[in-house]
Amino acid sequence: MTQRSEFDDIRAHITAEGTHAGDLLRIARELLDDLEQVRMREATLRTYYLALLTASRASVAAQAAGSDEPLLFVMHELAKHGQLPTGEEVSRILSDATAAQAMLSAMGQTPPPPRRTGPSSSRLRRCVGISRSLPH
Repeated sequence: MTQRSEFDDIRAHITAEGTHAGDLLRIARELLDDLEQVRMREATLRTYYLALLTASRASVAAQAAGSDEPLLFVMHELAKHGQLPTGEEVSRILSDATAAQAMLSAMGQTPPPPRRTGPSSSRLRRCVGISRSLPH
């Protein structure tokens, strides 16, 4: 796939004097190939997203309807892509999800104003203290 620096190189090549039509045609074909790959990747991702969204909604509806296994839809979708957690992955995934939730909550909060208590602030206390001698 074409990187940003390659786009800059292509622009420079197109504006340069003496560019041959064959070179421009080759560049156009490469860009169209890249565009097609990106569109296919986007379509695939949209399909995965829609399947997960549908499975999630079905699981919530199943829970509301009193199903014995409301997560069956989500579990099936995850298993289909080899993403169903097992063994040690379970605790890692739960830990990651808890940490992500905490970070998202913290992002929505305004940070407290910095404390400034004058000359006895913690910054000053860190600078003053045990003297250290350098090795000879």
